[in-house]
Amino acid sequence: MPNELLWIIFAIINFALLLIMYRLFGKAGLFVWIGMSTVIANIQVLKTVEMLGLVATLGNITYGTVFLATDILNENHGKKEAKKAVWMGFSSLLIMTIVMQFVLRFTPHSDDFAQGALETIFELIPNIAIGSMLAYVVSQYIDVWIYGKLKQLLPSNKYLWIRNNGSTMISQFIDTLIFCSIAFYDVHEWDAWLSILFTTYIIKFVVSALDTPFLYIAKKMKPKIEYK
Repeated sequence: MPNELLWIIFAIINFALLLIMYRLFGKAGLFVWIGMSTVIANIQVLKTVEMLGLVATLGNITYGTVFLATDILNENHGKKEAKKAVWMGFSSLLIMTIVMQFVLRFTPHSDDFAQGALETIFELIPNIAIGSMLAYVVSQYIDVWIYGKLKQLLPSNKYLWIRNNGSTMISQFIDTLIFCSIAFYDVHEWDAWLSILFTTYIIKFVVSALDTPFLYIAKKMKPKIEYK
């Protein structure tokens, strides 16, 4: 199956699973999704693929669902819950990073086969770790803030797509700019760095546009369980 087709199917599955979590567990399901997705996306990003002649990393779809989840929380449950979710996602990423550094420090048994693979995935490159966490918390807070402002200016449901795309596309650009600036600072030549920035953001831009119908579905959705 071509990567391009698989990418579209993968995006739909991610967004559909998020809605299922929301339908079954309400805002608690979104909190769990955000914590899980921030961790998974930072693992997926290590895999490089080619689509439409462009070299890109995975993780952008799963990471994009975090922005959708915070937008749903902002829309249906208020800015306070969305901000709480941002810190839950950041805490999940930070805890995973700390815990896995200790795991790697254990001396493996002679029959162990996983140490090398774990080191490849979880061995920290400081620039990438710092860039990822800083980009996440800054962009998510900006996303929540912009969404709230747009909701005040354009409260009607017919402007839901503007609130969603406006907040996400701006915050995703800031996320990409912060991450690429810190993670790849002094690593690539200017042209290569600019190419990485452009390609990464274009993919995130497409993901942001694709998630719009799912926000409309979530707006009308009544969760089976809603925790106080």
